Amino acid sequence: MTTESPPCPPSMRLRELVFGAAYAAAVRAAARLGVADALGESPMSVEKLAAAVKTEAQPLRRLLRALSCHGVFIENQDGTFAHTDMSRLLREDDPHSLRYISLWCTEPWTWDAWPRLDEAVRTGENVVQGLYGKGFFDYLHEDAPESAEVFNRAMTTSSEQSARDVAEALDLSGSSSVADIGGGQGHVVVSLLEKYPSMRGALLDLPSVVENADPRLREGGALAGRVRIVPGDCRVAIPVRADVYIIKNILEWDDGSTRRALRNVIEAGGPGARVVVVENLVDDTPSMRFTTAMDLLLLLNVGGAKHTRQSMVDRLRDAGLVIDGVRPVNPYLHAFECTVPG
Repeated sequence: MTTESPPCPPSMRLRELVFGAAYAAAVRAAARLGVADALGESPMSVEKLAAAVKTEAQPLRRLLRALSCHGVFIENQDGTFAHTDMSRLLREDDPHSLRYISLWCTEPWTWDAWPRLDEAVRTGENVVQGLYGKGFFDYLHEDAPESAEVFNRAMTTSSEQSARDVAEALDLSGSSSVADIGGGQGHVVVSLLEKYPSMRGALLDLPSVVENADPRLREGGALAGRVRIVPGDCRVAIPVRADVYIIKNILEWDDGSTRRALRNVIEAGGPGARVVVVENLVDDTPSMRFTTAMDLLLLLNVGGAKHTRQSMVDRLRDAGLVIDGVRPVNPYLHAFECTVPG
Protein backbone atom coordinates (compact mmCIF):
# COMPACT_ATOMS: atom_id res chain seq x y z
CA MET A 1 0.00 0.00 0.00
CA THR A 2 1.10 3.60 -0.52
CA THR A 3 3.05 5.21 2.28
CA GLU A 4 2.51 8.79 1.20
CA SER A 5 -0.52 10.71 0.01
CA PRO A 6 -0.54 11.56 -3.71
CA PRO A 7 -0.38 15.23 -4.73
CA CYS A 8 -3.61 16.94 -3.77
CA PRO A 9 -5.38 20.24 -4.49
CA PRO A 10 -4.93 23.26 -2.16
CA SER A 11 -8.28 22.67 -0.45
CA MET A 12 -7.24 19.17 0.61
CA ARG A 13 -3.70 20.26 1.54
CA LEU A 14 -5.14 22.90 3.88
CA ARG A 15 -7.43 20.28 5.42
CA GLU A 16 -4.37 18.11 6.03
CA LEU A 17 -2.51 21.00 7.62
CA VAL A 18 -5.27 21.80 10.10
CA PHE A 19 -5.29 18.14 11.10
CA GLY A 20 -1.54 18.30 11.73
CA ALA A 21 -2.12 17.86 15.44
CA ALA A 22 -3.57 14.41 14.75
CA TYR A 23 -0.36 13.27 13.08
CA ALA A 24 1.83 14.78 15.80
CA ALA A 25 -0.31 12.94 18.36
CA ALA A 26 -0.03 9.73 16.33
CA VAL A 27 3.77 9.89 16.32
CA ARG A 28 3.70 10.57 20.06
CA ALA A 29 1.37 7.63 20.69
CA ALA A 30 3.55 5.26 18.68
CA ALA A 31 6.64 6.45 20.58
CA ARG A 32 4.99 6.11 23.99
CA LEU A 33 3.59 2.67 23.16
CA GLY A 34 6.98 1.46 21.91
CA VAL A 35 5.56 0.23 18.60
CA ALA A 36 8.79 0.77 16.66
CA ASP A 37 10.80 -1.13 19.30
CA ALA A 38 8.36 -4.05 19.24
CA LEU A 39 8.36 -4.32 15.45
CA GLY A 40 11.34 -6.32 14.22
CA GLU A 41 12.84 -6.52 10.76
CA SER A 42 10.11 -8.89 9.56
CA PRO A 43 6.55 -7.66 8.94
CA MET A 44 4.10 -8.34 11.78
CA SER A 45 0.37 -8.74 11.94
CA VAL A 46 -1.40 -6.06 13.89
CA GLU A 47 -2.66 -8.72 16.31
CA LYS A 48 0.88 -9.81 17.25
CA LEU A 49 2.04 -6.21 17.43
CA ALA A 50 -0.91 -5.27 19.64
CA ALA A 51 -0.11 -8.14 22.00
CA ALA A 52 3.52 -7.02 22.18
CA VAL A 53 2.65 -3.41 23.10
CA LYS A 54 -0.45 -4.29 25.16
CA THR A 55 -3.11 -2.49 23.09
CA GLU A 56 -6.28 -3.42 21.27
CA ALA A 57 -5.62 -4.56 17.72
CA GLN A 58 -8.24 -2.49 15.87
CA PRO A 59 -7.32 0.94 17.32
CA LEU A 60 -3.63 0.10 16.74
CA ARG A 61 -4.35 -0.65 13.08
CA ARG A 62 -6.05 2.75 12.77
CA LEU A 63 -3.03 4.46 14.36
CA LEU A 64 -0.55 2.69 12.10
CA ARG A 65 -2.64 3.30 8.99
CA ALA A 66 -2.65 7.05 9.70
CA LEU A 67 1.11 7.03 10.23
CA SER A 68 1.77 4.95 7.12
CA CYS A 69 0.14 7.70 5.04
CA HIS A 70 3.18 9.82 5.99
CA GLY A 71 5.83 7.16 5.55
CA VAL A 72 6.03 6.18 9.23
CA PHE A 73 5.60 2.37 8.95
CA ILE A 74 4.15 0.73 5.87
CA GLU A 75 1.04 -1.41 5.55
CA ASN A 76 1.53 -4.38 3.24
CA GLN A 77 -1.11 -5.91 0.97
CA ASP A 78 -1.59 -8.81 3.41
CA GLY A 79 -2.40 -6.38 6.25
CA THR A 80 0.92 -6.74 8.06
CA PHE A 81 3.00 -3.72 9.01
CA ALA A 82 6.72 -3.18 8.48
CA HIS A 83 9.37 -0.60 9.19
CA THR A 84 10.37 2.32 6.99
CA ASP A 85 13.42 4.56 7.31
CA MET A 86 11.27 7.00 9.30
CA SER A 87 9.67 4.50 11.66
CA ARG A 88 13.09 3.11 12.59
CA LEU A 89 13.95 6.57 13.95
CA LEU A 90 11.34 5.99 16.67
CA ARG A 91 13.32 3.02 18.00
CA GLU A 92 15.21 3.80 21.17
CA ASP A 93 18.21 1.74 20.06
CA ASP A 94 18.59 3.35 16.63
CA PRO A 95 21.88 5.33 16.45
CA HIS A 96 19.97 8.22 14.87
CA SER A 97 16.91 7.86 17.10
CA LEU A 98 14.43 10.74 17.22
CA ARG A 99 12.21 9.09 19.82
CA TYR A 100 12.82 11.60 22.61
CA ILE A 101 12.79 14.55 20.24
CA SER A 102 9.39 13.36 18.98
CA LEU A 103 8.15 13.14 22.56
CA TRP A 104 9.61 16.53 23.50
CA CYS A 105 7.89 18.34 20.65
CA THR A 106 4.53 16.85 21.68
CA GLU A 107 4.76 17.14 25.48
CA PRO A 108 1.54 18.19 27.32
CA TRP A 109 2.63 21.83 27.67
CA THR A 110 2.82 22.16 23.86
CA TRP A 111 -0.91 21.39 23.57
CA ASP A 112 -1.59 24.21 26.06
CA ALA A 113 0.68 26.67 24.26
CA TRP A 114 0.00 26.21 20.53
CA PRO A 115 -3.61 27.55 20.66
CA ARG A 116 -2.15 30.84 21.99
CA LEU A 117 0.19 31.39 19.05
CA ASP A 118 -1.89 34.37 17.88
CA GLU A 119 -1.32 35.97 21.29
CA ALA A 120 2.45 35.42 21.00
CA VAL A 121 2.43 36.91 17.49
CA ARG A 122 0.49 39.96 18.67
CA THR A 123 2.77 40.66 21.65
CA GLY A 124 6.09 39.13 20.58
CA GLU A 125 6.29 37.50 24.01
CA ASN A 126 6.12 33.93 25.25
CA VAL A 127 2.79 32.55 26.49
CA VAL A 128 4.17 30.20 29.15
CA GLN A 129 4.36 32.91 31.80
CA GLY A 130 0.64 33.56 31.37
CA LEU A 131 -0.21 29.86 31.28
CA TYR A 132 1.73 28.72 34.32
CA GLY A 133 2.68 31.89 36.19
CA LYS A 134 6.41 31.29 35.82
CA GLY A 135 9.19 31.08 33.25
CA PHE A 136 9.45 28.05 31.01
CA PHE A 137 12.42 26.30 32.61
CA ASP A 138 11.16 27.02 36.13
CA TYR A 139 7.85 25.45 35.11
CA LEU A 140 9.59 22.38 33.67
CA HIS A 141 11.78 21.67 36.67
CA GLU A 142 9.27 22.61 39.37
CA ASP A 143 5.94 21.45 37.96
CA ALA A 144 6.62 19.04 35.08
CA PRO A 145 9.52 16.74 36.04
CA GLU A 146 8.55 14.12 33.45
CA SER A 147 8.68 16.75 30.71
CA ALA A 148 12.00 18.00 32.11
CA GLU A 149 13.39 14.46 31.84
CA VAL A 150 12.13 14.14 28.25
CA PHE A 151 13.68 17.54 27.46
CA ASN A 152 17.05 16.49 28.88
CA ARG A 153 17.05 13.22 26.94
CA ALA A 154 15.93 14.95 23.74
CA MET A 155 18.63 17.61 24.02
CA THR A 156 21.26 14.96 24.76
CA THR A 157 20.21 12.94 21.71
CA SER A 158 20.13 16.00 19.45
CA SER A 159 23.46 17.29 20.75
CA GLU A 160 25.23 13.95 20.35
CA GLN A 161 24.01 13.56 16.78
CA SER A 162 24.78 17.12 15.65
CA ALA A 163 28.12 17.17 17.49
CA ARG A 164 29.39 14.41 15.25
CA ASP A 165 28.36 16.44 12.19
CA VAL A 166 30.04 19.59 13.54
CA ALA A 167 33.30 17.75 14.27
CA GLU A 168 33.29 16.17 10.82
CA ALA A 169 32.59 19.52 9.11
CA LEU A 170 35.22 21.61 10.92
CA ASP A 171 38.91 21.60 10.06
CA LEU A 172 40.79 22.57 13.23
CA SER A 173 44.07 20.93 12.26
CA GLY A 174 46.00 24.19 12.76
CA SER A 175 44.67 24.81 16.27
CA SER A 176 45.85 23.50 19.63
CA SER A 177 42.85 24.41 21.81
CA VAL A 178 39.08 24.70 21.51
CA ALA A 179 36.40 26.07 23.85
CA ASP A 180 32.78 24.91 23.70
CA ILE A 181 30.76 27.91 24.93
CA GLY A 182 27.31 27.17 26.32
CA GLY A 183 28.12 23.62 25.28
CA GLY A 184 25.74 21.74 27.55
CA GLN A 185 27.15 18.33 28.42
CA GLY A 186 30.09 18.86 26.08
CA HIS A 187 29.30 16.62 23.14
CA VAL A 188 30.91 18.99 20.62
CA VAL A 189 34.17 19.28 22.55
CA VAL A 190 34.19 15.49 23.06
CA SER A 191 33.84 14.92 19.31
CA LEU A 192 36.59 17.43 18.53
CA LEU A 193 39.02 16.08 21.13
CA GLU A 194 38.47 12.57 19.81
CA LYS A 195 39.12 13.81 16.26
CA TYR A 196 42.28 15.72 17.27
CA PRO A 197 44.24 13.67 19.85
CA SER A 198 46.75 16.47 20.63
CA MET A 199 44.14 19.20 21.12
CA ARG A 200 43.12 20.58 24.52
CA GLY A 201 39.59 21.74 25.26
CA ALA A 202 37.29 23.64 27.60
CA LEU A 203 33.58 23.40 28.29
CA LEU A 204 31.67 26.38 29.71
CA ASP A 205 28.04 26.29 30.76
CA LEU A 206 25.87 26.90 33.80
CA PRO A 207 26.95 25.05 36.97
CA SER A 208 23.84 22.84 37.01
CA VAL A 209 24.58 21.85 33.41
CA VAL A 210 28.30 21.07 33.52
CA GLU A 211 27.94 18.99 36.68
CA ASN A 212 26.28 16.48 34.34
CA ALA A 213 28.95 16.77 31.65
CA ASP A 214 29.75 13.78 29.47
CA PRO A 215 31.54 11.18 31.67
CA ARG A 216 34.49 11.21 29.27
CA LEU A 217 35.19 14.81 30.36
CA ARG A 218 34.82 14.33 34.10
CA GLU A 219 37.43 13.07 36.56
CA GLY A 220 38.52 9.59 35.57
CA GLY A 221 37.14 9.95 32.05
CA ALA A 222 39.15 9.22 28.92
CA LEU A 223 39.42 12.93 28.00
CA ALA A 224 39.58 14.44 31.51
CA GLY A 225 43.31 15.16 31.27
CA ARG A 226 42.82 17.31 28.17
CA VAL A 227 39.79 19.37 29.15
CA ARG A 228 38.85 22.09 31.62
CA ILE A 229 35.24 22.24 32.81
CA VAL A 230 34.24 25.83 33.64
CA PRO A 231 30.93 26.60 35.40
CA GLY A 232 29.64 29.99 34.25
CA ASP A 233 27.29 32.08 32.15
CA CYS A 234 28.70 33.22 28.81
CA ARG A 235 26.50 36.33 29.00
CA VAL A 236 28.39 37.39 32.13
CA ALA A 237 32.00 36.38 31.43
CA ILE A 238 34.11 33.80 29.60
CA PRO A 239 37.28 33.08 31.61
CA VAL A 240 38.65 30.74 28.96
CA ARG A 241 41.37 31.41 26.40
CA ALA A 242 41.49 29.20 23.30
CA ASP A 243 42.45 29.24 19.64
CA VAL A 244 38.89 28.36 18.58
CA TYR A 245 35.53 29.10 20.22
CA ILE A 246 32.47 27.06 19.26
CA ILE A 247 29.04 28.61 19.94
CA LYS A 248 26.28 26.19 18.95
CA ASN A 249 22.53 26.82 19.10
CA ILE A 250 22.54 29.28 21.99
CA LEU A 251 22.22 32.67 20.26
CA GLU A 252 18.43 32.51 20.35
CA TRP A 253 17.92 34.99 23.19
CA ASP A 254 17.07 38.67 23.00
CA ASP A 255 19.57 40.86 21.14
CA GLY A 256 21.10 42.21 24.36
CA SER A 257 22.01 38.75 25.63
CA THR A 258 23.41 37.74 22.24
CA ARG A 259 25.48 40.91 22.09
CA ARG A 260 26.95 40.31 25.57
CA ALA A 261 27.84 36.70 24.82
CA LEU A 262 29.62 37.60 21.57
CA ARG A 263 31.42 40.51 23.22
CA ASN A 264 32.67 38.18 25.96
CA VAL A 265 33.95 35.67 23.41
CA ILE A 266 35.85 38.43 21.60
CA GLU A 267 37.39 39.67 24.85
CA ALA A 268 38.37 36.15 25.90
CA GLY A 269 39.92 35.14 22.60
CA GLY A 270 41.63 38.35 21.56
CA PRO A 271 42.86 39.27 18.08
CA GLY A 272 43.19 36.35 15.70
CA ALA A 273 40.95 33.98 17.65
CA ARG A 274 38.64 31.88 15.53
CA VAL A 275 34.92 31.87 16.39
CA VAL A 276 32.55 29.31 14.87
CA VAL A 277 28.84 29.96 15.40
CA VAL A 278 26.59 27.02 14.53
CA GLU A 279 22.87 27.73 14.19
CA ASN A 280 19.62 26.57 12.64
CA LEU A 281 18.39 29.01 10.02
CA VAL A 282 14.84 29.80 8.97
CA ASP A 283 15.86 30.60 5.41
CA ASP A 284 18.32 29.35 2.79
CA THR A 285 18.06 25.79 4.09
CA PRO A 286 16.48 22.54 2.83
CA SER A 287 14.83 22.04 6.24
CA MET A 288 12.71 25.20 6.44
CA ARG A 289 9.51 23.36 7.39
CA PHE A 290 11.34 22.03 10.43
CA THR A 291 13.30 25.15 11.39
CA THR A 292 10.39 27.57 10.96
CA ALA A 293 8.27 25.33 13.22
CA MET A 294 11.05 25.33 15.82
CA ASP A 295 11.17 29.10 15.53
CA LEU A 296 7.47 29.35 16.42
CA LEU A 297 7.93 26.95 19.35
CA LEU A 298 10.73 29.17 20.67
CA LEU A 299 8.42 32.17 20.45
CA LEU A 300 5.81 30.29 22.48
CA ASN A 301 7.98 28.95 25.27
CA VAL A 302 10.79 31.44 25.88
CA GLY A 303 10.11 34.32 23.51
CA GLY A 304 13.24 33.43 21.54
CA ALA A 305 13.85 33.21 17.81
CA LYS A 306 15.84 31.33 15.21
CA HIS A 307 17.88 33.40 12.78
CA THR A 308 17.88 34.08 9.09
CA ARG A 309 21.29 34.03 7.45
CA GLN A 310 21.25 37.84 7.26
CA SER A 311 20.12 38.40 10.86
CA MET A 312 22.95 36.15 12.08
CA VAL A 313 25.47 37.93 9.85
CA ASP A 314 24.25 41.31 11.14
CA ARG A 315 24.65 40.29 14.79
CA LEU A 316 28.12 38.84 14.25
CA ARG A 317 29.32 41.93 12.38
CA ASP A 318 27.73 44.28 14.92
CA ALA A 319 29.67 42.46 17.63
CA GLY A 320 32.90 43.17 15.76
CA LEU A 321 33.64 39.79 14.20
CA VAL A 322 34.94 39.32 10.67
CA ILE A 323 32.93 36.67 8.81
CA ASP A 324 35.16 34.41 6.74
CA GLY A 325 32.43 32.14 5.38
CA VAL A 326 29.08 30.43 5.94
CA ARG A 327 28.44 26.82 5.03
CA PRO A 328 26.04 24.00 5.85
CA VAL A 329 26.98 21.43 8.49
CA ASN A 330 23.99 19.18 7.78
CA PRO A 331 20.46 19.77 6.39
CA TYR A 332 19.44 21.89 9.39
CA LEU A 333 22.63 23.53 10.73
CA HIS A 334 24.94 26.18 9.29
CA ALA A 335 28.41 27.17 10.48
CA PHE A 336 29.42 30.85 10.47
CA GLU A 337 33.23 30.93 10.42
CA CYS A 338 34.52 34.16 12.00
CA THR A 339 37.74 35.76 13.22
CA VAL A 340 38.40 38.32 15.95
CA PRO A 341 40.11 41.21 14.10
CA GLY A 342 43.52 42.51 15.16
